[in-house]
Amino acid sequence: MTAHVPAAAHAPASARPRVGVAKFASCDGCQLTLLDLEDELLSVVEHFEIIDFPEATSARSAGPYDVLFVEGSVSEPAHLERIVELRRRTRHLVTIGACATAGGIQALRNWADHDAFRAAVYAHPEFVHSLARSTPIAEHVAVDAELRGCPIDPGQLVELLTALTTGRRPQLRDEAVCMECKRRGVVCVMVSKGMPCLGQVTQTGCGAICPRFGRGCYGCFGPREQANAAGLARHLQMAGDRPREEVGRLFAGFTAYSEPFRSMVTELGGTRTGREAAPGEPAGTTGGKA
Repeated sequence: MTAHVPAAAHAPASARPRVGVAKFASCDGCQLTLLDLEDELLSVVEHFEIIDFPEATSARSAGPYDVLFVEGSVSEPAHLERIVELRRRTRHLVTIGACATAGGIQALRNWADHDAFRAAVYAHPEFVHSLARSTPIAEHVAVDAELRGCPIDPGQLVELLTALTTGRRPQLRDEAVCMECKRRGVVCVMVSKGMPCLGQVTQTGCGAICPRFGRGCYGCFGPREQANAAGLARHLQMAGDRPREEVGRLFAGFTAYSEPFRSMVTELGGTRTGREAAPGEPAGTTGGKA
């Protein structure tokens, strides 16, 4: 899934596709990845007509879009209508980053009391219009392609853009972070240091940056296809004699709301309550990201 891009993501019909970038609840880091392409940026501008990009220009367009990159989670009432309208005006919708593909770090409130959580974060919660749950874009509209990560990987972004211009399927690796460690000759931190690491169940894309610096993988790119998170959780509990809640917290990160990480957080704890808010719980009555 990080790097999973459905076959529906074919080249747009126009010679120079009209591209937009939309933001929901997020930190803008994935948008900045596009601007950080440096050597590739001029080529991107040559091949795509960027008509709406809040981080790059004050110019705005209501579309229609051949390709729309969506960053951020659905996190406030206004987002519900906006994402449906954007989908209607978009040929290929691509979600970018952990917030858009998995609900983001803000989805940790999905296991907490919404009103209490909001009051703890904001000095004046009455001015914050937020939903009880932070959810990925795919829970609300059809998504044609996704790039995971916090932030996304520039190499994967370039590959996706290249595929769109040539009409082929993006060539993105579907494998665990552990494979990246092996290719780079990184010593396994679980074996050498006894450190907990989610590399076995996490989709590659980051270049195994945390293990390369002697830390366990935090799961920023989300669970890979058929990840055996339950098996890893059992191993981490037995091998390190760790409490259930401690193991649950390992999965409660940027991509906690993606299965099977989501099930591990709910089953083992890892948050204050361990109870996931029901989809039908009322939205907060009190704008901005929450």
